[in-house]
Amino acid sequence: MLGICRGRRKFLAASLTLLFVPAFTWIYLFSGSFEDGKAVSLSPIESQPHSPHYTASNQRERESLEIRMREVEEENRALRKQLSLAQNRSPSHRRGNHSKTYSVEEGTGDSESLRAGIVAGNSSECGQQPAVEKCETIHVAIVCAGYNASRDVVTLVKSVLFHRRNPLHFHLIADAIAKQILATLFQTWMVPAVRIDFYDADELKSEVSWIPNKHYSGIYGLMKLVLTKTLPSNLERVIVLDTDITFATDIAELWAVFHKFKGQQVLGLVENQSDWYLGNLWKNHRPWPALGRGYNTGVILLLLDKLRKMKWEQMWRLTAERELMSMLSTSLADQDIFNAVIKQNPFLVYQLPCFWNVQLSDHTRSEQCYRDVSDLKVIHWNSPKKLRVKNKHVEFFRNLYLTFLEYDGNLLRRELFGCPSEADVNSENLQKQLSELDEDDLCYEFRRERFTVHRTHLYFLHYEYEPASDNTDVTLVAQLSMDRKSVIQLDLANTKKALIVPAFETLRYRLAFPKSKAELLSMLDMGTLFTFRYHVWTKGHAPTNFAKWRTATTPYQVEWEADFEPYVVVRRDCPEYDRRFVGFGWNKVAHIMELDAQEYEFIVLPNAYMIHMPHAPSFDITKFRSNKQYRICLKTLKEEFQQDMSRRYGFAALKYLTAENNS
Repeated sequence: MLGICRGRRKFLAASLTLLFVPAFTWIYLFSGSFEDGKAVSLSPIESQPHSPHYTASNQRERESLEIRMREVEEENRALRKQLSLAQNRSPSHRRGNHSKTYSVEEGTGDSESLRAGIVAGNSSECGQQPAVEKCETIHVAIVCAGYNASRDVVTLVKSVLFHRRNPLHFHLIADAIAKQILATLFQTWMVPAVRIDFYDADELKSEVSWIPNKHYSGIYGLMKLVLTKTLPSNLERVIVLDTDITFATDIAELWAVFHKFKGQQVLGLVENQSDWYLGNLWKNHRPWPALGRGYNTGVILLLLDKLRKMKWEQMWRLTAERELMSMLSTSLADQDIFNAVIKQNPFLVYQLPCFWNVQLSDHTRSEQCYRDVSDLKVIHWNSPKKLRVKNKHVEFFRNLYLTFLEYDGNLLRRELFGCPSEADVNSENLQKQLSELDEDDLCYEFRRERFTVHRTHLYFLHYEYEPASDNTDVTLVAQLSMDRKSVIQLDLANTKKALIVPAFETLRYRLAFPKSKAELLSMLDMGTLFTFRYHVWTKGHAPTNFAKWRTATTPYQVEWEADFEPYVVVRRDCPEYDRRFVGFGWNKVAHIMELDAQEYEFIVLPNAYMIHMPHAPSFDITKFRSNKQYRICLKTLKEEFQQDMSRRYGFAALKYLTAENNS
C-alpha cells in the first residue's frame, strides 16, 4: 500500500505541475499584457488600440505574447502526454484503473468553514480519483434574457471554450431577443463539438411569475428552479451557470465532481461568501432561512434524474409558498428558495470547495477562498457593480474578464482530436469551398478570406425600434441612425440613388463635433478639419466636389470617376460588396463602380457630413504598405473583378477599364 501511495504521489506531483503551468501562463500573460494600466487583447483581429501612444513595438510585443501563449500550450500538451504514459505505468493502472483522462480531487461534501474548504479541496488523497471520459459530453445550462445577458454569456462561453477538452452541449433558456442574437452567433461561430439547444423563457414565466422578487435579475432570476421540468427528461446531470461567470480552468474538472456525490446528495453548491444569510448586515435585516451562511447559486451541479424522483417541483413550491407568507418576496431570486429547501433538507447538498465560485459581491469573504490567484477556478461577478466591485485582487479578475471579452472567438474553432462531432452543413460547405482552392497560389490567403464566415453578434447594444409606416427607415451600418431629411424628398425608396455623405477628418484625438454646417466650415478654415484623405488619396473623394458643397443648399448630382469611394446611403436591395476584397484596398471602390454600372445616380447631400477620427493603422493596411506580395495580389483581384464586370455589363463596362488605365 505504501508503494502504491508513493507512486500516486509522483503522479500527483506531475499533475500539480500540469495544473500550475497554465496558472503561471496566466500570470505571465497578464504581467506582459498591460499598457497604461489596461489589458492588451490577445486577439490580433477583434480590437486594435486607438491610443496615440500605440507604436509598432507594442504590436510586436503583442504578437510575441501570442506566440509565447501557443508555445506554452504545446508544452502543456507534451506534459499531458508524459502524464498519460506515467499513469499507464502506475500500479493503479495495472490493477484495473481505466480512466481515459486526467483525474481531479474535489470538495469536502460537508459544511466546514471557507478556509477548511480550500485546504480540504486541494489536499492529496491516496484513494482512486474520479475521471471524465475523453469524449464525454458536458452539459451546461444558462438562463439568458435580453441584450446585456446575451453579451455576457458570450464572454462566459469564450472562457469555457478556451480551457475545454471535451464536447459541450449548452442548454440556453432564452427570451426571443437573446435567442435571435445567440442563434445567429453560434451558427456563424461554427465551433466544433459544441451543440446548442434553446428553451423558450417566455413559456416558463407562468411557472414562477407568482413569486414576488426584488432582485435585479427579475423574473428570469427564478427560472433555475424549473430546470428539472424544462430540460430533456433523459438528461441526468447538468452544470448550471449564471451569465456573470468567468472560468479559469477546464470545466471538465467541475463535471468530474458529480462522481463524488453520495447518498441523497443532488445539489453541488459553494457556500455563500457574504454574511447575508446570517442577518447581521444592518439593523432589522431579515433574510430567508438558510443553513449557516447559506449557499450561492451562481454555480450549481444538478443531478436531474434524482431530483425528479424526489419530486423537486413539489418540494420547492411548497417551501416557497410557506416562506412567502412571512417574507412576502425574495431578495436574491432563486437563491433564497434553494436555501430554504436546503435548510429543511441538508442531506441534499454536496458542498463544493469555494474556489469553484469565488464571489465578488459586496461584503464578501472571497479572499479567504484562495492563497494565491492561481488557485482560482471560477470567478463570479455577483455584485450589481460588476467590474467596479472592490477586492484586493480585482485588477487581476478584471483583466482576466477583459481578456476573454476581447479574445478573438475565431481562435476557438479548434477540433477536439479523437472526438467525433456532429456534421454541420455550414462547416461542410466551407470546407468544400476551401478544398477547391489552390494552396500553391501566391494569393491563396486572399481567396481563402473570401469564404471565411465571421462570427456575427446582432444588436450588441440595447435598442428600441419601431418600423416607420412609410418604409423610409435608414440605418447607418454602425451603432447610430440618421433621420429621414433627404430619403423622402429624393424618393430613395423608388429610385436608384446613392446619397453621398461628404467626409472630413481631423488629426486630433479629441474633438468637439460640429453641431452645424457653418461650424464645420469654420473648423475647416481654421485647419482643425480637412477634407477626407486630401493629403494621402485625393482621388477617393475628389468627385464629391467639396468647393461646391460649401455653398450648396440643395442636393446636387456628381459623376463617377476612377477610384471614387464615398460613404453612401443606399436602398437595402442595392448590390452587395464584392467578397473577394477583404482587408485593405478596393472594397468601397468596387462597390461604387458596381452601383454606377447599375445606373445609380450619385447625389451629394448639402447638409450632411461625417468626420473620420484618427486611430492606429489596421493590421491589413500595415501589410499593404510593407508586403509586396499583398499589393500584387490586390492588383490581381482588381483585374479579375474588372473581367467579371465586362462579362456582366458588356460594352458599358469598358469605361472602367479605360479609366483605370488612364489613372
